[in-house]
Amino acid sequence: MNIIIIGAGGVGRELTHRLSGEGHNIIVIDNDRKTLELAVESCDVKGVYGNGASSEIQLQAGVQHADLLISCTAHDEVNILCGLVGKKLGVRDTIARVRNPEYFSLFIGRELGLSVMINPEYEVAKEISRILKYPKAIKIEPFFDGKINIVEMKISEKSPLANLFLKDIYSKLNIKLLVCVVRRKDEIFIPSGTFQLLADDIIFITANDSDLLMFLKLSKMTKAAKRILIVGGGRISYYLLKELTKSGMHIKIIEISEEKCHSLDDVSKGVEIINGDGTNHDLLIEEGLESCDAFVALAGRDEQNILVSLFANTTGLNKIITKIDDVSYMRLLEASGIDSIISTKATTANEIVRYVREKENSFGSSIKKLYRSLNNRAEIVEFLATSSFKAISVPLSQVPTKTNTLVVGILRGTHAITPCGVDTIEIGDNVIVVVSDEVVDDLNDILV
Repeated sequence: MNIIIIGAGGVGRELTHRLSGEGHNIIVIDNDRKTLELAVESCDVKGVYGNGASSEIQLQAGVQHADLLISCTAHDEVNILCGLVGKKLGVRDTIARVRNPEYFSLFIGRELGLSVMINPEYEVAKEISRILKYPKAIKIEPFFDGKINIVEMKISEKSPLANLFLKDIYSKLNIKLLVCVVRRKDEIFIPSGTFQLLADDIIFITANDSDLLMFLKLSKMTKAAKRILIVGGGRISYYLLKELTKSGMHIKIIEISEEKCHSLDDVSKGVEIINGDGTNHDLLIEEGLESCDAFVALAGRDEQNILVSLFANTTGLNKIITKIDDVSYMRLLEASGIDSIISTKATTANEIVRYVREKENSFGSSIKKLYRSLNNRAEIVEFLATSSFKAISVPLSQVPTKTNTLVVGILRGTHAITPCGVDTIEIGDNVIVVVSDEVVDDLNDILV
């Protein structure tokens, strides 16, 4: 596809890297020469210097021949305007990053003629709210509109999975559970039945609702966090409070900006808002850091979130959730024992790459959801199976799939299936596939 990306900041560079790596023709527009040069040189793509909202600059970039225009500058108004100009000049599809709650709720859908509006803060808030309900999990990613969840967790020495071979899980636990991906130190595995799980492994598991709930109870992971301390009162906190309304949680937010404190007024019923410096260790202790069930770092700068999270970790807190934009910090946090790390940049890039792949393959098995895990070294993809899939009605044990590929979930109508060898994929099924070191745009891509 011919794609124009307006904005070469963090999200723009991530998209340029990923989409050019998948073989798309990319042209980047930015009005900062150094930022533009960095994106162009690091990804070997074309660049156009100038205002991305200018029709002249867009025409210079070839917008009239482009398949997709992505506007991801730091300003919502510019992103919306870029999309409108591009649409007027003939681009087929447009994506705009829109973060302002007012704009997002006012123009949701296609009222402005934009194909997609992406709000990363809202998506991150939903992810955090899921973790707070099961705080012993690292992350919880819903598929099939929540009918199947993929749970990321760390195996402790006391876990019922510790030292088990995968083929023995059902006989030992009487739970139909599928382990999708395992990370052991720096190695990634998409395991077979002979794989043995060990303490400290990071795993992704899936099951239907009843089996997953049984396993979470067995692992003592069903207790939701009740006392939450949040540093940062920006947009993510705004959306998070909306998600946690009527949750029964006791929530306290520390925010240094008085203006941001007031902006939370319409969603802060029952929430304690403290106007203060959340990086001040004495203030954190005074406001109950040591006695809370979960700590969430949502300040504006990565460095602030890392420092307060590292301090919170010294108190022995069970659950720390850290928001960062620069994924290069993930190793530092993980090495410190902090594992619930969420990147707004990665969330935005995931949504846009999913849309690009779906558009590119609109006549095949369409991608419905894309999730990248374990520092972007594995993908979990949801497909709609169509008649184009070459292994319709073939038992999975007889389907010739590529190495490091696994079918981990099937939704047939309203029935969620945790698949085994005798199960089949039928036309109209929604299918979850896990892959490592492979790009899949179509369900047929899993076949040898």
